Amino acid sequence: MESFSENAVIITGASSGIGEQIAYKLAEQGAWLSLAARNADKLQEVANTCSHLGGKVIAIPTDVSDKSQCRNLIELTVEKYGRIDTLINNAGFPVASKFIEMNDLSVFEKIIQVNFMGSVYCTHYALPFLMKSNGRIVAVSSIRGRLPSATADGYGASKHAMSEFFQSLRNELSETGVTVTIIYPNWVSTGITSRALLADGSRKGFVSVHENGAMQPDKCAKLIIKAASGRKREIVMTFEGKFGLWLRLIAPSVVDRILKKKTDQ
Repeated sequence: MESFSENAVIITGASSGIGEQIAYKLAEQGAWLSLAARNADKLQEVANTCSHLGGKVIAIPTDVSDKSQCRNLIELTVEKYGRIDTLINNAGFPVASKFIEMNDLSVFEKIIQVNFMGSVYCTHYALPFLMKSNGRIVAVSSIRGRLPSATADGYGASKHAMSEFFQSLRNELSETGVTVTIIYPNWVSTGITSRALLADGSRKGFVSVHENGAMQPDKCAKLIIKAASGRKREIVMTFEGKFGLWLRLIAPSVVDRILKKKTDQ
């Protein structure tokens, strides 16, 4: 296992949830952090805490759906630390809508732009520096990046695209020294479902029942850091997720029925 002491790490989606907890735990190891998210005030609060925990840190407000802002994130990180050792593509958001409910595709397009293209933009601009440092790329996907859902809301599509892209990129980079770790969490209790977009672009406004009893974000962050430290290929975080992947190989229709029932809850 490799330490993150003085490791220059970019974390997107760092103002809350999983990204926030990753930032705190890496700060405790003495990492050099570059934190990105849209909420500048919350991002600065996280940065201040990281500084108190022992890490170097800069906060760079970033909308990852804008490739010029992603380029700015990379450039300011290199300007500050002189290099990039680890890129953690964590930014993302969910949707709480059925495809047939969408009067237009603006919400669908937005989730693809943030969840998928945001990780592509950041990786594109960071890759030359990661190749110099034999660095790491960590992609926080979702179990929905491996399993279908009962709704074609765009979230699963964005995570499937993310999964395939980073699996292929791993192959492409296999002789460069850059490693790619893909993370497949199941439900994590971050409150993110309350911010899920409805078909009209408004927010859901309450936490989904699926977050009740779900994995805590600090535990999720520990697992991600452990996988990144060991340069693992991928981790599927829960037994339920692993079982679902196995069952779908032999009984896909059964898995579809289970997923439909869970979605309807």
